[in-house]
Amino acid sequence: MNRPALIAGLLALAIAWSLPLAQETSFTSHMLTHMGVVAIAAPLIGLGLAGTRLDLSDRVPMLFSPVVASVIDLVVVWAWHVPALRNLADTSAPAAIVEQATFLAAGLLLWLACLGGQTAGDRTARDGAGAFGLLLTSVHMTLLGALLALAPRALYGSGEVTCFGVTLTAETDQQLGGTVMLLLGAAVYLAGGVALLARVVKLTPHEGGAR
Repeated sequence: MNRPALIAGLLALAIAWSLPLAQETSFTSHMLTHMGVVAIAAPLIGLGLAGTRLDLSDRVPMLFSPVVASVIDLVVVWAWHVPALRNLADTSAPAAIVEQATFLAAGLLLWLACLGGQTAGDRTARDGAGAFGLLLTSVHMTLLGALLALAPRALYGSGEVTCFGVTLTAETDQQLGGTVMLLLGAAVYLAGGVALLARVVKLTPHEGGAR
């Protein structure tokens, strides 16, 4: 167990869920909380749990396939940004709890699928699949972030909102939220995918020579 990573991830999760910004109706605030859960807390917790008895990657390989996990993440993230569900989560505490729980579950599933596994023999293959899964996730995060940032009209409300004491129009708020997803969410998944891909490239010649 990578205890420092696990502790850091749990601390990041606690901060993301307890900060006052999580209670604001600003879409930018929502996106900061969302990214705190899936792009900061989830990878750290996943790294902390990888290889432990709580890592189910080897025991449930079908569910913990990086591609399957990436598709599940796509469905969860895009569904909660449909205007009707976004409004429900903003106005209903139970819905907001379900939303955050599914964000965390999908994030942990993805990162454990890409980083986990206790079988050392297939490390290169797992890293390769993990790189593809994270890069695929980066693509759909980039697409959603761009759609939100470049949408010709506000999808979530029409009035002004307050974010960190600054009054924003609904359009500006949505554009900032989409930018947060692009700069933080998509970038983290891209970095993770590139890091795993680099490890595959580094290990493959060595393993080939060993044979």
